[in-house]
Amino acid sequence: MSGDQKPRDDQTKNARTAVANAADKHASGAPWRNFYGRFKGKTLKDSQKRYLDEDLASLSPGAVDWDVNPDRTPLDLNALFGGKEVWLEIGFGGGEHLVHQAASNPDAGIIGAEPFINGVAMLLGKIRKAGAGNIAVHPGDARDLMDVLPEASISRAFLLYPDPWPKARHHRRRFVTQEHLEPLARCLKPGAIFRVATDIPDYVRQTLEEVPKAGFEWLAEGPEGWRQSWDDWISTRYEQKALREGRTPHYLTFRRLG
Repeated sequence: MSGDQKPRDDQTKNARTAVANAADKHASGAPWRNFYGRFKGKTLKDSQKRYLDEDLASLSPGAVDWDVNPDRTPLDLNALFGGKEVWLEIGFGGGEHLVHQAASNPDAGIIGAEPFINGVAMLLGKIRKAGAGNIAVHPGDARDLMDVLPEASISRAFLLYPDPWPKARHHRRRFVTQEHLEPLARCLKPGAIFRVATDIPDYVRQTLEEVPKAGFEWLAEGPEGWRQSWDDWISTRYEQKALREGRTPHYLTFRRLG
């Protein structure tokens, strides 16, 4: 081997490492995260466009996205909600449950994360109608939001009728994988409640397998623990569709250990 062979090998290895690291991140420094859902559906109504233009910015929880918060500085939730306990809804759909909880629990602040802009616009219309002032909205990936939620800051979390991804090869796309559950667990206070509602039996199976691994305990003491909805539940449009199509809702309640 020539004297300069090893330095050249090291340079090649370092260059390959740099390329690999660059390929794992956006230009902003954000990690590459595959997103498999929809961002937009049918054309928005003029009123919905107005809601987005007039209301969305004022409902921001703070700097979440990587381009405005590359250092991932935690959000100031005390300033956001005046010291109230904070709840989180992951994928709020049309927003009916989120607004219902906010109106029923004025002593809590609720952050909703939803990348589907049509659902965001629907939520904004419901917020206007209800006059709820204890809601913040992140119109994007919940993983980016969980990056900047302070550790042990969330008292309650909801995952209601998430995308089922029914094909076996797509199960890794479900929220109930460690990629999502570990950062969620980091954000939740010890003793915090995590509710999951789904009409897909296999999603129930995966939820019961994966959620405890992330540091939760299932609170059901018998069949009624998952067959009956919660006392403060409001049936969503997704649940109504499931019932019309003959599927059975399941209601799973977990508690964060620690």
